Amino acid sequence: MAFRDVDRWLGSYLKEVFKRRLPRRGEDVHLLLCVADHYEPKQNRPAAEVSRARVQRWVRDYPRQFGRFHDSDGRTPRHSFFYPVEEYEAEYLDALAGLCRAGFGEVEVHLHHDNDTANNLRDTLREFTELLAERHGLLSRRRHNGELAYGFIHGNWSLCNARPDGRWCGVNNELDVLRETGCYADFTMLSAPHPTQTHKINRIYYACDSPGRPRSHDNGINVGAGPRPEKSLMLIQGPLLLNWSNRKYGLLPRLENACLQASQPATDARIDLWLRARVQVPTRPDWFFVKLHTHGAWEANHEVLLGQPMVCFHEALARRVREESRFHIHYVSAREMYNLARAAEAGWKGTVADALDFELVSNLGTKPEVPISRVPRLFQPC
Repeated sequence: MAFRDVDRWLGSYLKEVFKRRLPRRGEDVHLLLCVADHYEPKQNRPAAEVSRARVQRWVRDYPRQFGRFHDSDGRTPRHSFFYPVEEYEAEYLDALAGLCRAGFGEVEVHLHHDNDTANNLRDTLREFTELLAERHGLLSRRRHNGELAYGFIHGNWSLCNARPDGRWCGVNNELDVLRETGCYADFTMLSAPHPTQTHKINRIYYACDSPGRPRSHDNGINVGAGPRPEKSLMLIQGPLLLNWSNRKYGLLPRLENACLQASQPATDARIDLWLRARVQVPTRPDWFFVKLHTHGAWEANHEVLLGQPMVCFHEALARRVREESRFHIHYVSAREMYNLARAAEAGWKGTVADALDFELVSNLGTKPEVPISRVPRLFQPC
């Protein structure tokens, strides 16, 4: 276990220790699995052919490796690519859009910025989301009015100016800016063992900006626990637990922080930990929201995410579905996970499959317009 900054969340963890349990025999379990990828093909500023190869490997290997797997609704695994504003390349987004139109995922928004202002951030997000929608046919739209919507992950974990040193953001009222520019939910958390980790853990909740103060998302109102607060943004967290079955030096528990990387492959054993976290909306206790995160463009993680370890993981999920009649797996995108949270909040009694487009519909079915020359004012990569 990494004990850095554990005081930020350990109190919350200990308060709910008795609530964390595996589903009992006979209980229905619908595991809603979302992989939220901080997808950075230009990480470390490589030559163009290196960045291009990173994207091409995903477009080539993902369908080939995982197209034969299907969830309880007959859908293939899908990946949510949170693409950085400052790494925009039309060629890369067109390639990812093709992969997504084939049914393997969706693209959302990622951003690294530093010493920013609210006005500049607002303009940047509007320009970039319009570009993704108009040029590439990406993102989503609100069912009731057609307005553009997007999911968000903050670079360097620094949502709402959360770093103690104030770096890699600068905007205390970032939640308001996100909401005003069409963000439907933030997927940045969790970040442990990083110092930006929130006090609130293992929750789907609404947070509101605290005027003039950073870290407004440190606490909030759980989705389903009461009316949605005015001017709030939904945050969907990944599971955070102490893993006592995997100890450092045979004594200290390691951290289960929902990360997929070379040193943390997805395994059958981790499934039970994710379920035990019980990231849920109370009106649907049979729905278990499991949001994982990764940096999938990096070569160091390719084998774990696109190779045999992930194949074995999907095989393990399929085996559970066959062997446990009440266990169901649903591969969902970030947008679909939000829709399911909103459906559960509204008291939805129907199936997972029928609620995937509950509030937001994918923009992938639209025909992109003629490429536009305007591109967003990009930040320098961090």
